[in-house]
Amino acid sequence: MAAAMEQGIHLDYFPDISATGLALLKRLICHPHAPYYRNQSGHRLSRAHQAAVSAYIQQALIAPLPHLISSNLKAQPAWLTDFLAMCRRDVPYFLGNDALDFLQLPTTCRADLSRDVTQFVPNGLPLDELIAFSTSGSSGHPLIVPSHPLVAARYQAFHRRALALFNVFPAAASGQLGVALIGAQQRCFSYVSLNPLQNEAGLIKINLNPSEWRDPLDPAPYLDDLAPELITGDPISLMVLAALPLRHCPRAILSTSMQMLAGVRQKLEARFHCPVLDIYSMNEAGPIAVYDAARGGHVLLQPWLWLEILDATGREVVQGERGEITLTGGFNPWLPLRRYRTGDYASLQIRDGLPVLIGLSGRPPVRFKSFDGRWVNNVDISQAMQPFALAQFTLHQAANGALEMRYVGTAAPDAIRQVLQQILGEWAIQISEGTIFKDKVIQYTSDILEPVSIK
Repeated sequence: MAAAMEQGIHLDYFPDISATGLALLKRLICHPHAPYYRNQSGHRLSRAHQAAVSAYIQQALIAPLPHLISSNLKAQPAWLTDFLAMCRRDVPYFLGNDALDFLQLPTTCRADLSRDVTQFVPNGLPLDELIAFSTSGSSGHPLIVPSHPLVAARYQAFHRRALALFNVFPAAASGQLGVALIGAQQRCFSYVSLNPLQNEAGLIKINLNPSEWRDPLDPAPYLDDLAPELITGDPISLMVLAALPLRHCPRAILSTSMQMLAGVRQKLEARFHCPVLDIYSMNEAGPIAVYDAARGGHVLLQPWLWLEILDATGREVVQGERGEITLTGGFNPWLPLRRYRTGDYASLQIRDGLPVLIGLSGRPPVRFKSFDGRWVNNVDISQAMQPFALAQFTLHQAANGALEMRYVGTAAPDAIRQVLQQILGEWAIQISEGTIFKDKVIQYTSDILEPVSIK
């Protein structure tokens, strides 16, 4: 049967849509300054689904984080037993591990999912509303992430939990724009939608690439008129947004997908006069943690996600040491994670009563050789770059010691060169600025081989 349409809007994507909700969608699309919306999307939540998600969100907002149930960061939560039993019983990939203790279970990684993700989908789950998200990834392992409208809606619980740490509580109402997702790419998904859990407040995903607008000057008046309560994006798209003659200031900005340096965060906070949240998130697990400057790290967000810090052999590190972030549980029933190695590194501590990831960085640590022969950890480079407004950067050391840094941002190349010389000495340094990256990159690389400790 053909989908019900009205002015290009798939009504089937919006079960039980109200007249007010439909009017808002039309306004978002037909606004005189609107972009070209290239795609269709919608919440696809029935009334029963909406009730289920609302109950889930309310519980997720107040449930204790698992690492707080005991003062021992390694004390496993009670729900983990049932979760592991489900994996042994229903998940094809995990069959046959009945006799193994949790710490003896083999770890998994993105390459395992990439080979055949269907082996990780539990038997018996309904597949009629399955959503497949495609993600390229920077690790060389493209991935299809199985999801569901219920799962997509559950993201709100953890974004709200993060916002609450900054005393921001979403309140956009019917007829208003709740969230604007900002992209700045050659191509990206763009669409309009509604949030039925917030009185059908609007949601838009737009691309600031000038080719996606009827007039390159349209983005600022469009956003000024619609006045989104929250804005989300990555550091690159948010820096592009900050350069626009935009008058509107949202109540908060959420940055995802990439590491955000303190200099970028501070610049955005000064520009938009609101909190800027750096959220550690991934397609496989959703929002995991949010940066809290007062606690000096990323505060965990999910009550039903168990986090381990492992060394290169898969063993838990001594409490407080750095290692690879490894996940079990999550909020996506169609992709249960069991000892899933993320490729990201940090230490885990309790600070001011909350579990916090300290020194979060993506990919294995890399050490750079200084001109006088010392070895410098990439964490020291990251800390030195914090004051600069760099949306994204990479640093590579060639076999002869020469350094090449590429970045997107507003910092002066000479200032960056001076800092690198203070840390690494008088190597030749090539610095280039420009929009040269894909969405994700491997930040630190070196052609000089040296054994690395992840402590």
